[in-house]
Amino acid sequence: MKDIIFIGGGLNYAGAIVATQHGLDVMLVEQNMEHIGGTCLNNGCIPSKHLLHLAETEVKLRQKPFTRHKDRLNLKVAVQEKNEVVQKAHKSIQMQCVSAGVELVEGKGYLVAPGKVEVDDTTYTAKYVVIGTGSHPFIPDGIEYDKETVITSDEVLNMEEFPSSIAIYGSGAIGLEMASFFGACGVETTLIFRHEHISKKIHPTLLGNIEKGLEKLGVHLMRNTSVLEAKAHNKRAKVTTDKDIYEFDKLLVATGRRPNVDVIKTDSVKVGKGIVTDEYFETTLPNHFAIGDCNAKLMLAHAARAQALNVVQTILGKKERLNLDNIPKFFYTLPLQYAAIGLTKTALEKQHVEYKESFFPLSALALSHLTDATDGAVVLYADKENFLIGAEILAPHAEELVGILSATLVAEMDVKSALQSIYAHPTFSEAIERALRRF
Repeated sequence: MKDIIFIGGGLNYAGAIVATQHGLDVMLVEQNMEHIGGTCLNNGCIPSKHLLHLAETEVKLRQKPFTRHKDRLNLKVAVQEKNEVVQKAHKSIQMQCVSAGVELVEGKGYLVAPGKVEVDDTTYTAKYVVIGTGSHPFIPDGIEYDKETVITSDEVLNMEEFPSSIAIYGSGAIGLEMASFFGACGVETTLIFRHEHISKKIHPTLLGNIEKGLEKLGVHLMRNTSVLEAKAHNKRAKVTTDKDIYEFDKLLVATGRRPNVDVIKTDSVKVGKGIVTDEYFETTLPNHFAIGDCNAKLMLAHAARAQALNVVQTILGKKERLNLDNIPKFFYTLPLQYAAIGLTKTALEKQHVEYKESFFPLSALALSHLTDATDGAVVLYADKENFLIGAEILAPHAEELVGILSATLVAEMDVKSALQSIYAHPTFSEAIERALRRF
C-alpha cells in the first residue's frame, strides 16, 4: 500500500515530489507521460505565452521609429520552438519525479473505491488519494467541433500557418489572449461575446481600456452576440449567430472549460460542477482530495500547484487554510496585460463591503509615454481601517507587478506599512507607491 496516490500528472506532480521528499511512499498516475505537466504546459499558458511574447514584438514594431515591411512572425518556427521547450519540460518533470523517488505509472486512473485506484487491469491502494485530472474545453450545443476548421485551444496553439481570418467565440482569458495574438500579427480577427463588454468583473475604466487596446490592434468586437450554430463549410467556418450568418477561415471556440470528473467511479465522492471539496480540498470521502481544475474552484495552474502543496501539508499534519482570494489572476492581452488579486471593485460591491479605492493612471508616469502604456492604471482597495484588501492592474507585464501586491496582502499590511517600500525609478512598480499615497 502506498501512502499517497496522485491521479493526474498536471501540477499534481509538485505535490508528489514534496510528499516524497518528506519520506512518504508516493505514486503518480498519468494517462500520457508525453502530457505530464498538464494543460498549462502542453495546451495552455506556456505555449500561449511563447506566442504572445513574440507577438508583443509585432506590436512594438508598429511604433513610429520603425520602418516595417510586409514580413511577419514565422508561425511554423514559433511552434517548433514551443514544442522543443515543452519536450524539455516533460523530461525535466519526469527526472525530478524519479530523482525524488516518485513511482510513475502511465495509464488512465480511476477511483473505484475508498483508497483504491484502478489503472488498466491493475488496482493500487493508498491511505490517501489526491485527484488532479484537470479540465477540457467546453463546446456549446450547435457547434460542430472538427479540430480543423472549428477548433479549440488544443489546436490553435499548434497551427503552423496564419489563417486569413479567424473568429473567436468567448472573451475569457483564452479568447482575449488569442484575439490579441492574431490581431497583433495582422490576421483579420473577430471576437464574439454574448454581453455588452468582455467581462463583468473588471474595473470599468480598465475594462474600457482593454477593449480599446484590442480594437487598436484591429480586433473587431462583436458584442451582444450568441453563436447558434457553427460548422465547416467549403473548408471555412460557417457561423450562424442570433444576428446574421458569417464565414471565417477558422472559428476558435473559447467558451470556457469543464472539469474532468470521469475519474470518479464511486458514489462516496460527490460531484457537482466539479468534484466537491471542503475548504481544505478534501472530498466527501475522508482522506481523498481534489485539486486544480477538477474541483472547479479556480482554474489556474498556479492555483492547482498551491492546492496540491496545501493538501500535502495537510497530510503531513500541518493543516492550514489556503486563501483563494489571494491567488493572482491575470490574462496576457496586448499591448497591456491585466492582473488582479484579493477583493476587486465588482466583488466588493457585490458583497456590499465598505471600501476605499485609489486609482493611479500610468499616464502620469513619463515611462508610459515611451512604452505605449498610457491607458494603463493601478487600482488599490483598502478597508475602512486602511488595510489593503485587493488590487487591479493594467500595465506592461501586470502579471509580474501583481506579485508585489500578493506579498502585501499575505502580510496583511495597511497603507502606512506598505509605503515603507521604495520602488526603483523609472519603473511601472512606482505606480503602486503613487496609488498608496492617494488613499
